Amino acid sequence: MDYDPVARVRVHLRKELLASGLDDRALAAALRAGTLVRVRYGAYVTGADWAGLDERGRHRVLVRAAVKQSRTPVVVSHGSAVAELGGPLWGLPTEVAQLTRLDQRAGRNAADLHQHRGVLRAADVAVRGGLRVTTPAVTVLDVVATTSTEVGLVVANHFLHNRATDLEQLETTRAFHEHRPGTLGARLVLRLCDPAVESVGESRSLYAFWRGGLPTPRLQWLLVGDDGREVRLDFAWPELGVFAEFDGRVKYGRLLRAGQDASDVVDAEKRREEMVCRITGWRCLRIMWEDLTDPDRLAWRVRSLASHHRPAA
Repeated sequence: MDYDPVARVRVHLRKELLASGLDDRALAAALRAGTLVRVRYGAYVTGADWAGLDERGRHRVLVRAAVKQSRTPVVVSHGSAVAELGGPLWGLPTEVAQLTRLDQRAGRNAADLHQHRGVLRAADVAVRGGLRVTTPAVTVLDVVATTSTEVGLVVANHFLHNRATDLEQLETTRAFHEHRPGTLGARLVLRLCDPAVESVGESRSLYAFWRGGLPTPRLQWLLVGDDGREVRLDFAWPELGVFAEFDGRVKYGRLLRAGQDASDVVDAEKRREEMVCRITGWRCLRIMWEDLTDPDRLAWRVRSLASHHRPAA
């Protein structure tokens, strides 16, 4: 079982610290000295615990503080559920804890807390890290409804690829919650999502292709290289004679072997690209993070490369 640094972090409420013998002056001194850190109003953790957490960990501690201070039963939901379930945080506000109330009443929101009102079935809730959390399928719907289709697609593809949910479960959950806001966005996400997508960059690329009006590419396209080994392409349009690779630094990090650095991987990828072009006669599009902000230009580049393609007789 993977080590969870948040599991050992204890959230102390102000009333608990006062009951232990501290007064407000001692509490203020501890904050100045850094031995205590205020997570949110009235909730604290030790400075040592806080220093050992990354962005995801600090958000999860914020959520635990908000749950502990809640006066009504709540479920961790929306972007906070993504964090708790190990999903990607791209496009999600980590400075705000997001909870859904079980009493179906609207909650009081604050700068660091959003309490949603919603109807949840028992099947919509799981337990993770000692907290009640919405399931991956419900979490996808919530994210689409409160952020954007692109962010929702990133989350959906992650959960599908990691088998935390499947397309049937997503569709069944969407149909049950048809009355929720964001239904149109959820339908689009279900049409675009694919378990074959492996990363945030690939999800965003897929969304950009759709926004740019391109036909849906084949994902993780396989062909046999010169050495007889299979070569996997992120995206391929055989009918256009174009394939695309997302060039994220994280991807290169995954490809590193013992004794290699990033330049070795770049060289290997270049040789791989040349081999694919030689075997197929296709042209390659390398996609960088900045390309994803302009889907129309990205689509133009694909079409420009396709204009040089001569289909096999």
